[in-house]
Amino acid sequence: MKKNRVRTLFACLLAVLCLTTLECMPVYGAKLPALKVKGTRLVNEKGKTVQLRGVSTHGLSWYPEYVNQKAFSYMKKNWNINAVRLAMYTGEYNGYCTGDSANRKALEKQIDQGVKYAAKAGLYVIIDWHILSDGNPRTYEKEAVAFFKKMASKYKNYTNVIYEICNEPNGGTSWEDIKTYAGKVVKAIRSKDKHAVILIGTPNWSQDVDAAAQSPVKGKNLMYTLHFYAGTHGEYLRQKAQTALDRGLPLFVSEFGISDASGNGALNKEEGSRWMKFLKSNKISYMGWNLSNKGESSALIKSASQKTSGWKSTDLTPWGNWLVKQMKQK
Repeated sequence: MKKNRVRTLFACLLAVLCLTTLECMPVYGAKLPALKVKGTRLVNEKGKTVQLRGVSTHGLSWYPEYVNQKAFSYMKKNWNINAVRLAMYTGEYNGYCTGDSANRKALEKQIDQGVKYAAKAGLYVIIDWHILSDGNPRTYEKEAVAFFKKMASKYKNYTNVIYEICNEPNGGTSWEDIKTYAGKVVKAIRSKDKHAVILIGTPNWSQDVDAAAQSPVKGKNLMYTLHFYAGTHGEYLRQKAQTALDRGLPLFVSEFGISDASGNGALNKEEGSRWMKFLKSNKISYMGWNLSNKGESSALIKSASQKTSGWKSTDLTPWGNWLVKQMKQK
């Protein structure tokens, strides 16, 4: 009886600790293996290559309803995804840096929910600082440093969190500007989290990975983003990617589609298949754009569908069905 009382007391103490610290990850689901970068690839704690496959949300301010537990768990089970990307716009309407303080708090709450939903579903999750109209990541550099320092402090014990520090630098932004920005943000993250994987955007809408390969950012567990849309980008961009890989640059496709670069237009499934072959042969992780019912060809859900989880093939767009088929293939 005495032993049973001791066990009961220990269990109660453990429960209290779990409620008061982020270190008790089982509160939110099974703890995923921490990832790291080895050579050009992602690997787990045993050094085995890991290829993440998943989807990106659209802007959290515009389509928040798709960030929910049922959706994440459904996609894990039925679409065979193992990661999800939370796209938080910085400069657009209700962007993190352009909206008011209430909007900023709402976005941080959505990220917090998304991280926990992903953990419970057994998914890795990318916190995406989604620059677009702001072009140069240095536009909101101070805000980015503060944001990622806060996120890294909050999620340093979550092994499923990956940080993407600048979505698509554009407007003629040089690699030197991006590298300077990245150095500061990486330093902010590492002050709180020494090991998490960090994704760094590259010039020209995250296409010029060959430029980054000539002078990478110093540090460990850093990867560089390559974005493509098969309706616009073909063999020439794969050659740039291959050049970067040959130089030892770790690549991560944190956004792609098979429409044209605008996110609309006709789908190019043929070129899309060539891209998938390239990604699979090089074990490059990929996130399909985008989880919403927006009336455009790069949305995964038909605009007529109001479902926020449990989608059938009839709820998906042609792109949605194509992507799900790719992810289900072993």
